[in-house]
Amino acid sequence: MPIDPTRADRQHSAYERALEEAGYGIVRLPELPDHPDGAFVEDTALLLDDHAVILRPGAASRASETISTAEGLGAHFELHRVADGHVDGGDVLRIDQTLYVGLSKRTDAAGIAALTDIVRPLGFEVVQARLKDCLHLKTGATLAGPDQTGSPVLLYNAASVDPAQFAGVEPIAVDPLEPAAANCLRVGARLILPSGNPRTAQRLRERGFSVVEVDVSELQKAEAGVTCMSLIAH
Repeated sequence: MPIDPTRADRQHSAYERALEEAGYGIVRLPELPDHPDGAFVEDTALLLDDHAVILRPGAASRASETISTAEGLGAHFELHRVADGHVDGGDVLRIDQTLYVGLSKRTDAAGIAALTDIVRPLGFEVVQARLKDCLHLKTGATLAGPDQTGSPVLLYNAASVDPAQFAGVEPIAVDPLEPAAANCLRVGARLILPSGNPRTAQRLRERGFSVVEVDVSELQKAEAGVTCMSLIAH
């Protein structure tokens, strides 16, 4: 089905409000009217503490999106740039000082190698991750953060990602009928989850998570999730 731009805009605004209510300030990058995927800014950069790695999205139509991202981040972070291959930010899952990078249709081996060379001096290890039947690694698995016991929880879709490849986490599978729930976003003490996933939301609340459900159904038509539309500085 085609995307309703008016409804998508309302949903994006509600998503921004959820970030603000979690205590985050919003910094908007310039609009890119000629780039329909420009709202999915996660794929253009990776924030690592005081550093920002400008990535190389795997879709050729998105290559120039990184220009505005770099301009927006340059005043706040030390910039680094992936110069070879392709890496989408949606394929990079950070767990402590390890970056799990999915080899996907948008991220290739050359890009992973280039990213490894950049982040190793910054104190990060890169581990290639496996996925199937999903666009990005974080389509199928995301870090929900610590639960009420302090255990780091990995939320994952068993049909797409094997949780055994991630170290130091406690895996929780989403309900099989709710694959979109595997893409969650931890912001402060809250966990943003796409609405329409009640069983998974209940599982998370039972583990002590403060779950905020946000309707991103129009944006999901473009294979987007709740991590896609922001770059979170911690």
